[in-house]
Amino acid sequence: MPSAPFTSTLKSLYRLKEDAVLRSIATLCVAGTLPEKLRAIAQAGFDGVEIFEPDFTEWGESPARLAALCRELGLTIFLWQPLRNGEGVPPQTWPQTRERAYRTFETMRETGCRCLLACSNLEANSSADPARQTEDLARLAEIAAEFDARVGYEALAWGRHVNRYTQAWERVSAVDHSSLGLVLDSFHVLARGDTLALDAIPPEKIFFTQFADAPRKNLPLEAWSRHFRAYPGEGSLPVVDFARTLMNSGYQGPWSLEVFSDAWQQVGAEESARAGLASLNWLAAQLEAPRPEGEA
Repeated sequence: MPSAPFTSTLKSLYRLKEDAVLRSIATLCVAGTLPEKLRAIAQAGFDGVEIFEPDFTEWGESPARLAALCRELGLTIFLWQPLRNGEGVPPQTWPQTRERAYRTFETMRETGCRCLLACSNLEANSSADPARQTEDLARLAEIAAEFDARVGYEALAWGRHVNRYTQAWERVSAVDHSSLGLVLDSFHVLARGDTLALDAIPPEKIFFTQFADAPRKNLPLEAWSRHFRAYPGEGSLPVVDFARTLMNSGYQGPWSLEVFSDAWQQVGAEESARAGLASLNWLAAQLEAPRPEGEA
């Protein structure tokens, strides 16, 4: 765990807001069944969650039951994830992609969730043509609008054609639809050695932000991400700089944790959830601290 004290609040994260930032965590971060995960997350003090769809599917209950459980626990479902391989698809497979999207939004509507994470395509047969990718993202945005929902497009660091947030923004900007924006993930940005720069991206087009740190590993990006992510402060990625840039951009959404970690999966859900909240408090403390001399 980070060595800094975790006593600070998150109130300073948004200078333009009177209330503390909303704190979220993906259900994939902690071990157990979905109800066990949600109870641990609520007990730790989070405001809401990202529902990792495989967790929901494995549980086997209805969307209405999930909505009732989250209400009982005082948790908001901020994000549903992921919709995979949804852009640049071969034309003959678009009907199946469309059907997947409709089913997902129907499930989300029953749970009260209004934002879907769609990650960049990994398939070898996906189109490298930005125009094709943009066309499919526009279609997804139109479907989302039918449900009064939104799609957050995320560039996976190992995406087949879109693997940087700047590329994702080019597609989102080209679509120019109110139901399509970005999901920013600190791992996907920083693991490639990129620096977050948001001057050209309106804050209202950043629909959601996920935080993860990671120790340096000589591994392919996907393996590094799927097994060795860490909570902020546990690794070596410049997550504090990422958070500071986000804070200064005017972003007003939740700050969430998405940590795929073999190590944390061996720990009880309660301990892992508490550690996650502590890491967000640690991150807030770093933003409150004076910057080292010489830094702009």
